[in-house]
Amino acid sequence: MAKKLYLIKEGEISLKGGNRSLFEKRLRHNIKDKLGEFNPIFSKQKGRIYLHLDENADEKKVFKALSTTFGITGFAKAYECKKDLDEIIRTAEKVLNENPFSATGTFKIDARREDKSFPMSSYDISVMLAKTVHEMFPDLSVDLKNPDNTLCIEVRQSVYIYTNDNKGPGGLPVQTAGRAMLLLSGGIDSPVAAIRAAKRGVKVDCIYFHAYPYTSDEALEKVKTLASIIAPYLGGTRLYVVPFTDGQLRIKKYSYPDETTLMFRASMMQTAERIAKSKKAIAIVTGEALSQVASQTLEAMNFTDSMTDLLVIRPLVGMDKEEIIKTAKEIGTYETSILPYEDCCVIFSPKHPITHPDKETSKKHYRALEMDEEIAKAIEKAEVFYFNAMGDLEG
Repeated sequence: MAKKLYLIKEGEISLKGGNRSLFEKRLRHNIKDKLGEFNPIFSKQKGRIYLHLDENADEKKVFKALSTTFGITGFAKAYECKKDLDEIIRTAEKVLNENPFSATGTFKIDARREDKSFPMSSYDISVMLAKTVHEMFPDLSVDLKNPDNTLCIEVRQSVYIYTNDNKGPGGLPVQTAGRAMLLLSGGIDSPVAAIRAAKRGVKVDCIYFHAYPYTSDEALEKVKTLASIIAPYLGGTRLYVVPFTDGQLRIKKYSYPDETTLMFRASMMQTAERIAKSKKAIAIVTGEALSQVASQTLEAMNFTDSMTDLLVIRPLVGMDKEEIIKTAKEIGTYETSILPYEDCCVIFSPKHPITHPDKETSKKHYRALEMDEEIAKAIEKAEVFYFNAMGDLEG
């Protein structure tokens, strides 16, 4: 069966020296996990991975898979031919017939000659193909700085020709930097935190604290939708739904009113730690940004960190809300995050929360709540939902 060819550009992976092959192997595995049904075959040349898929491969699915796979900086459907001038021109014509430029505007030829034995220079190749473009699109003019259309050609072991390439997410392949558990709420911040952690190679699973009937089934469905949206970036993810109504009612009843949110954050940390350790995760990820709300001051974070001996990662700590919202829109979570279904943190929040707690005093107050049994019961009753690497719910 004929194969479709996709050219994949590596970014940071190319700087990994002796460990580079391990990162590339993981990247290939992550791509195969998404596109295995199309029988992927990989080949490698300097700075490029070539992905060969069955001719019937769904191009929309391929685009979704590659545009959400960390470790890829760019990709394009490419066409391969021999290093023969006539065949190069014929292949370029085929590329432009199947992926036509706009009828008006500007264009550029981006030629790269990795094989220095090829008799034509990059400039000569550009001139030759510019003539082909002019013949097919006579109203286009050349613009080398900001073209509307680009025809790319790379002369390597073979010749590869493609039009405007697509931007990849960059970063490092997921599962090259250990495992972590994300505290996933229904808000804007935590899905963005998951993406930023995964971009550095962390394998992220998610924990959601559900306080039915104080939080609705719609709130749970909202969180499941968020998990499905971020799952392709995470290479698939497990969502642990922890029923925590009894725990929150205990905190509400026995804690100091201004410490309610703080005590709940502490119990979330301890619950996340237990689940994380059972899955060999070594870190907890949160969507906290410094001083965004009362529970995100340095003093409050210092206290909640003391509730676990795992590393706590806060990818958003230095971001402002506009930066976070921008990223949420880019990854497609924003519209779901702003749906009006409040999570349990919001519903049980005090009117006047403490902002600068004393760590030792707050630890003493938390110990007095005796939350171990509530945490154990909640974990035992937790439901687990698995979203695969394309974001589909399985099982």
